[in-house]
Amino acid sequence: MSRIAYVNGRYLPMRGATIHIEDRGYQFADGVYEVCEVRGGRLIDERRHLARLQRSLAELRIRVPMSLAALGVVLREVIAKNRVGYGIVYLQVTRGVARRDHAFPAPEVAPSVVVTARALDRARNEALAGKGIAVVSVPDNRWGRVDIKSIGLLPNVLARQAAIEQGARDAWFVDKDGAVTEGAATNAWIVTPAGTVVTRPADHAILRGITRSVLFDVIKAQGLRLEERPFTLAEAYAAREAFGTAASQIVLPVISIDGRTIGDGKPGPVAMALRREFHRYAEAG
Repeated sequence: MSRIAYVNGRYLPMRGATIHIEDRGYQFADGVYEVCEVRGGRLIDERRHLARLQRSLAELRIRVPMSLAALGVVLREVIAKNRVGYGIVYLQVTRGVARRDHAFPAPEVAPSVVVTARALDRARNEALAGKGIAVVSVPDNRWGRVDIKSIGLLPNVLARQAAIEQGARDAWFVDKDGAVTEGAATNAWIVTPAGTVVTRPADHAILRGITRSVLFDVIKAQGLRLEERPFTLAEAYAAREAFGTAASQIVLPVISIDGRTIGDGKPGPVAMALRREFHRYAEAG
């Protein structure tokens, strides 16, 4: 079955789904995106994702292309047309099509909207979590508004490639003060030797991850202590556990950083418990 994409009001086979050459997303990365988990054919945390989409669009002064209810209908239709039971749905909104000029188009043009969905291998993801992953650290060279979920992801691309070339799966950015900000496509967490779960505050230096936000409720329900504060790379090396969070992987244990074993080199009990309990607190649409 050919995959189906939504592009500016039309549902099209992927091979025929195109955008204009002067779309500002293509020419300037002038747009934002969201990635939602699909589980049992249902959107997970749709409300939270669309609220963050609204915020990102507002920060870039791009108007919301349609009502949130209509966007939800499009997302679910793309999931259904692609028969995705377990996987992800991707939503991208750009400022639209206009003659190439750095300034905003005047008069304003209609935003461009693209939605795709694809299945993931659940057994593979569970096996990966059960094994844990390696990460490497890289200098954080991104722009100062990472809290906006922009499609301008070149530093993230280069960081992930650096990780792969070193035999790791992901990269963790480290700021000029030696503190970990986040992963190339994840929020970063550690569990201290005393058992405290630590993640960086959601300032302009990181994305306020939806999985991250839901996990706060899980951590509270588990009776764990949580600290939102910067943590250094040295703290991460010495941590009892480490893990990353994202919509596509939920909670993914990290068993080594820069070749240094974390804890006993196996996925830790805290990370695995948070992964196991996550969907009791997420919103299934």
